[in-house]
Amino acid sequence: MKVMAADPVLADHSTLGSCQTMPQLLVENAERYDRRTALRWKRFGLWEQISWADYRDHVRDLALGLTELGLEAGHRVAIVGDNRPEWAYAALAVQAMKGWSVGLYQDSLGEEFRHIINHAEPEIAILQDQEQVDKLLGLGDGVPSVKHIVYYDSKGLHSYDDPRLVSMEEVKERGRLQGLEGAERFARTVASADGKDVAGIFYTSGTTGAPKGTMLTYGNLMSMATGLNDVDPLKPGDDFLSFLPMGWIGEQMMTMATALLVPLVVNFPEEPETVSNDLREIGPRAMFAPPRVWENNLSTYQVGVEEAPWLKRVTAHWAMRIAHRALARRTAGKQVPPMLWLARLLAEHTMLRSVKNSMGLTRLRRAYTGGAAMGPEVFDFFQALGVNLKQVYGQTECAGIAVVHRDGRARSDTVGEPLPGVDVTIADSGEIFIGGDFVFAGYYRDPEATAAALTPQRQLRTGDAGFIDPANQLTVIDRVKDLMCLADETQFSPQFLENRLKFSQYIRDVVIFGRERDFVSALISIDAANVGHWAERNHVGYTTYTDLTQKPEVVSLILSEVRRVNVDVPDRTRIHRFVLLHKELDADDDELTRTRKIRRGFVEERYRDLIDALYGGEDRCELRTEVRYSGEEVAESTVRLQLLTAIDIDATPPMCGRA
Repeated sequence: MKVMAADPVLADHSTLGSCQTMPQLLVENAERYDRRTALRWKRFGLWEQISWADYRDHVRDLALGLTELGLEAGHRVAIVGDNRPEWAYAALAVQAMKGWSVGLYQDSLGEEFRHIINHAEPEIAILQDQEQVDKLLGLGDGVPSVKHIVYYDSKGLHSYDDPRLVSMEEVKERGRLQGLEGAERFARTVASADGKDVAGIFYTSGTTGAPKGTMLTYGNLMSMATGLNDVDPLKPGDDFLSFLPMGWIGEQMMTMATALLVPLVVNFPEEPETVSNDLREIGPRAMFAPPRVWENNLSTYQVGVEEAPWLKRVTAHWAMRIAHRALARRTAGKQVPPMLWLARLLAEHTMLRSVKNSMGLTRLRRAYTGGAAMGPEVFDFFQALGVNLKQVYGQTECAGIAVVHRDGRARSDTVGEPLPGVDVTIADSGEIFIGGDFVFAGYYRDPEATAAALTPQRQLRTGDAGFIDPANQLTVIDRVKDLMCLADETQFSPQFLENRLKFSQYIRDVVIFGRERDFVSALISIDAANVGHWAERNHVGYTTYTDLTQKPEVVSLILSEVRRVNVDVPDRTRIHRFVLLHKELDADDDELTRTRKIRRGFVEERYRDLIDALYGGEDRCELRTEVRYSGEEVAESTVRLQLLTAIDIDATPPMCGRA
């Protein structure tokens, strides 16, 4: 085993003081900062500001009102909605009265709702609007635990007569009517909690099966927030844009735990579709986003450069070449020569600053990515651009972040070093173990899964394979179960190949196969927007997504991208055959999790005939598909897909195993 030692805790946080829970931090911040801004929400095109005192009052009134609906210590409350102040009010109100918040993804389908609600068994569900209410009511008697449904956007709900329905404003009014006596009870209850209490149940993404309910304590969340701010200090009043699903631990660790600790100003976008514009308006100091967001930003930039006038295009390519050369020197620990430094400065003023400004990244001091692996080309692009982007590593079971890059030591091939209070161990099997105060209390109603996830020393078995390099940085290879061997026992990481392919602006998703097969193959989903733009520029006519994927010009385009990746891959693990899927992989079809992780086993089973045809040497394959409409209506159709060869299989060294 190799152990990766954590940094010592660098400083005590005056903001934390004697506070052990997030509601305690809210009360402390309200007393300290009073009328200073805590939250902003863009509504009807204008930014509304909510002070720390108002934040506390909203939470207090809602908490007291919820007790009249029956909320008691240990009760679970489901919360579903977009990123809005009401989501934060709800979570903190539940926690203030020692209840457990249970966040669900707002785009979850009815069946996903049913599974989590019946597992957590909340008596109260706090929902945003008619869409979420309809989703819950549509389950009928399938969710018997829910006795009260609190909504906070009343549009379209005025004619509903379900006796369980009540508006959040009405619940808060019930709390306000409790007056001084209620306020004192709220203060006593908040003060009596401690770090060992469970803050909520955070459901995993469910990559390999049904999501598991991870119980995180306040101690878990506060340890994570404290450790992160020790490594990457932020200042009170720094702006953070909250736009990722609030039910995800990655958003909770920033919007709730870290924002209350520092404290930050949390900004909520007007709508999910306006995030890019709102990001540019706010110009946040801190940002957390999964690789997909950074990849989309890069794709947008690449398409924009291709469509730009020739002078701007040439300038952009020159500026990025200079930026990458300077980055390579810094990454290698070498000094940037004076002439290169001057060229980098010129590139900054002529092109790079405007690129960052167009993405809303000019004021960023801290930028993080995690939740999935990021391709090195994407990471290096933003580093070269001058964005202080760092990879983080963690899981829901360790409060989201356990490992992070340090300033000046960020590398695309690693995820950094442990946060203070975290110990990382590499087991003899190569699996990464995590120990420390971050490790969760257990899975809700699943002691067997809890025992399997923890060692006798209460280290978390992450299920990821990795190693610690001589610079004491952690490298994550892949999920242990996802590492594959070809028929001749050549081992490879499918995730590595998938990330290299997804660097292309024309490729959205990739699933690699090859376990116990004679060669590596891939299912590829194109990026419809970028390939569509490319087709228009090159006068390639098409009608549907499926039609676009089968155009000879598009096939040649993606073939060149696959061959580009193959150049830097060992011969035995190059992609020999692939197919362009007729559709994008979709969470609604169970092919992806809600955080866009591939459900590899499900995809392999769904496209079994297609995969077998790839290995059978066929040129085409007919695939039966289902199209889901509203309700339960399903229509079947058949598509005929081309099976493509990137490398002549006969040109590679002899292989053993089955044909």
